[in-house]
Amino acid sequence: MQCGPHEFIERGDSSRFCGASTLFGHQDLALAAAIQKLDKCHLLILDDLTYLSKTRAEISVLFELVAARYERRGLMITANQLFGDWDKVFPDKAMAIAAIDRLVHHSVIFEMNVVSYHRRAATNRAKAAREPDVPVAPVVTQDA
Repeated sequence: MQCGPHEFIERGDSSRFCGASTLFGHQDLALAAAIQKLDKCHLLILDDLTYLSKTRAEISVLFELVAARYERRGLMITANQLFGDWDKVFPDKAMAIAAIDRLVHHSVIFEMNVVSYHRRAATNRAKAAREPDVPVAPVVTQDA
């Protein structure tokens, strides 16, 4: 079944949002317990997965999480890199490919080729600072 976070919530399913850096704090023996805890959520949303380069240990954590949730639980990931560029972020290319393989199987991929909300807001603030007498229109986002 394919649905987004709103549908999970409307159905009463549990979901959890966390930054990828939060996930990568769980290594060694705490990993199994963390995965078991996250497994209670029907949908796990990992934000900014490829924002920073990852260590081998962090890739191992990601791979274990993806493998544990594969075909059992929902996983939504935001990333600022195309899959083809993940080898620049992850030092172990084989494990990255295996994780991507599991991520894209049964997936809906949304590629957003737009200027980010944060960049637009920063541009508007900078413009307002340069031209204090000119009103700046607020940034408006569209709900999908």
